[in-house]
This record gives sequence, structure tokens and C-alpha cells, in this order.
Amino acid sequence: QVQLVESGGGLVQAGGSLRLSCAASGRTFSTYRMGWFRQAPGKERDFVAAISRSGISTYYADSVKGRFTISRDNAKNTVYLQMNSLKPEDTAVYYCAASEASSISSVRMPREYDYWGQGTQVTVSS
Repeated sequence: QVQLVESGGGLVQAGGSLRLSCAASGRTFSTYRMGWFRQAPGKERDFVAAISRSGISTYYADSVKGRFTISRDNAKNTVYLQMNSLKPEDTAVYYCAASEASSISSVRMPREYDYWGQGTQVTVSS
């Protein structure tokens, strides 16, 4: 098992930046593919970004491509989400998640992630 704790959320103006962190403890961090998801009020939980176990491969939702960057530091058991050029529509609770799955086809599916953090609120004002 792995425990995940997100941090770094907050209130920012449109066009600003935030960096989210997700610290993992428990089972070896490098054995998990990691992802970030977000959920706005009244909406489903949506895929944002994911990164392979080695950090070599990354995947992004079209809505954040070019603005957000996912990275990981396996020595620090931490995954990051650098968010630039933020928009009001980025407002949501952001969750990090860990997956034991290997198939690339599952990287965007919340149901393929086995462990979740408690979430951190990101609010972007216009």
C-alpha cells in the first residue's frame, strides 16, 4: 500500500502559477505510475496528467497540454504538477493517485488508479 498527501493548492489570479506536490509513503514509490486528476463541483473527476514509473513518459489532458508539467523525484517519493497560465476553468480539487496498472490505454482512467490522496483545492480568480 501507499499513502499520498497533496500540498501546494491555493488561490491564484488568472495567468498565475502554482506547483502541487504529492508525497508518498509506504510501499516503494517507483513501482507506481502516478497521475493527477481534478474534480470541480458537480462534475466528474477528470484526468489531468500522468507519468510513468521511470518518469520518462508523460501524458496530458488536451485542456492542460502546454501549460501543466508533471514530474517525479523517486528519491524523494514525490510527484509534482507545475501549473502555469492558469485559467478560471482550472478551478477544482486536485488529487494525486497511484496506479499498479501497466497498460498505456488505462493511464487516463480513474478506475485504474489504486490509491488516492485527500485532494488540494486550487482556485483561479478572473
